[in-house]
Amino acid sequence: MAAPDELFCWEGDWGLPSVSTDCLVVLAYAQFAGAPLKLHKMSNPWRSPGGSLPALRTNQKDTLTRPSDIIIHLRKQKYNADYDLSAKEGADSLAFISLMEEKLAPALIYTFWVEPKNYVEVTRRWYAEHMPFPLNFFLPGRMQRQQLEKLRLLRGDELLESGDELEKELYRDAAECLNLLSQRLGSSKFFFGDSPSSLDAYVFGHLAPILKSKLPNGKLQQHLKSLENLSSFCTNILLLYFPRDDRESSSQQPASQPEGGDFDHVPNKRRKQFLSALAALGAMLSYALLTGMVSIQHVQQEALEEPPDLRTIGSHEEDGDD
Repeated sequence: MAAPDELFCWEGDWGLPSVSTDCLVVLAYAQFAGAPLKLHKMSNPWRSPGGSLPALRTNQKDTLTRPSDIIIHLRKQKYNADYDLSAKEGADSLAFISLMEEKLAPALIYTFWVEPKNYVEVTRRWYAEHMPFPLNFFLPGRMQRQQLEKLRLLRGDELLESGDELEKELYRDAAECLNLLSQRLGSSKFFFGDSPSSLDAYVFGHLAPILKSKLPNGKLQQHLKSLENLSSFCTNILLLYFPRDDRESSSQQPASQPEGGDFDHVPNKRRKQFLSALAALGAMLSYALLTGMVSIQHVQQEALEEPPDLRTIGSHEEDGDD
């Protein structure tokens, strides 16, 4: 019997199986379709086969990273949550998914990665606290720049300027999308009857982080909570398909070191800690050199005898700060 495909995802928090929208979409679809995946939850994207999360490593050792590609692969493996949909329902599903990409996804990026309070107090803090050293120093900033680039592409605006007007426009479009989703769902359990489909996975993946995270600026969150059927929709999926994740992540505490230990392993432990520290230092220096944060220059002996210009040093430190 062939080994199951392996799925690599961001770990969960806030009562969710993952904090990532893309990961939630894939996780939900796999649950709906009954796909037997070997799941790896992590907080270091460099440990995944594709260097990003989510990532699916297939039996043929191929790596897929886009949720749509992963879902197509699962369908080819006969794990199809849309099997019972009619042609019209399939077309409606694609239309609503496109609507979310156009109207809702930009507002999500703005909410978590651009809005200053949300980014500093929630997004950046979460990734910095959960990523291993030294990645937590620079990866959150790199991820923010990637999200900003994605927002520019979604809006077709190269000169994206943050401000009240942009925020109002994004939230207005998102509220319109949420209202249409609420009307389509109505009083039904799922969007197309009694069984969840790919549309349910996409809606859950986009809405659950807004609903469950503790955002200082929660304008979009407030509007979602006012639509009771969509809020109940997310809660029901968590209870039905991710009950253990919901309990574990809501009561999850940071891992603490045991008071006692096996003293026979202390030398090995200390050696591993020392080697890890050397590897981390090497990674930081390599990253700094590759990105230009630090440069190696030849200087004359006279220059070495002069005191450094503190203003110049300060400006370099500010430029290198994510």
